[in-house]
Amino acid sequence: MVDKLTYAGNLESLAVVAESERYAFEQVDICDRAELDRVFAQYQPDVVMHLAAESHVDRSIDGPAAFIETNVVGTYTMLEAARHYWQPLAAEKKLAFRFHHISTDEVYGDLHGTDDLFTETTPYAPSSPYSASKASSDHLVRAWLRTYGLPTLVTNCSNNYGPYHFPEKLIPLVILNAVAGKPLPVYGNGAQVRDWLYVEDHARALYQVVTEGVVGETYNIGGHNERKNIEVVQTICDLLEELAPNKPQGVANYRDLIIYVKDRPGHDMRYAIDAG
Repeated sequence: MVDKLTYAGNLESLAVVAESERYAFEQVDICDRAELDRVFAQYQPDVVMHLAAESHVDRSIDGPAAFIETNVVGTYTMLEAARHYWQPLAAEKKLAFRFHHISTDEVYGDLHGTDDLFTETTPYAPSSPYSASKASSDHLVRAWLRTYGLPTLVTNCSNNYGPYHFPEKLIPLVILNAVAGKPLPVYGNGAQVRDWLYVEDHARALYQVVTEGVVGETYNIGGHNERKNIEVVQTICDLLEELAPNKPQGVANYRDLIIYVKDRPGHDMRYAIDAG
């Protein structure tokens, strides 16, 4: 595993696999070509699964430069390191090699209807600096296949949730704020819809794609689990009423902590993936 260990990185998340003989960790910036070349030469991978990214939309609005650097320049650097490693491989190993790029459904923009769904042929229409940077990286990956023959695959997933989720994201943020008696901010009227995908389901899908997927194809991975943001927040509050009944001082009901704040610029209204 290669990771820069930025503010959201935490090696304790990998404690359960840290003793495995199949696990190794390198603290490396994916924009550092020399270090990537060293890692490829040392470990000689059969597959690269490229998940490294800056991913928080709010941060991309306040500071887009880091997103361009990591998501665009970093992906380019990964592709070049992978290509120069892959090209001289023995024929059998070269044929089996895969570069799997993990992306987001946010590259498609938003859906304005209630029944339409993203498919693998939906045109790109990114709305935020984050989604634009991921769209750019997707195009680079496909170009390296077409131009250089590097065997790539792309997956676009819906919103993940699950253990070890960094607390800037909606679900862990709401939980931690609620049990601390802090406000639960909801953008606009909270009617934005997201398709929620449990992280272990996503991991299983990624493994299936990298082992069975067709080179050059794009695969959308969704949860068929659409919820309005306000519904997610209210559901968490209701669950905490059962699971954490001893509320912070001054809090009668967790729902009372919900506040509505000004919507963020370019906020997409609805995401939903046709994962059939």
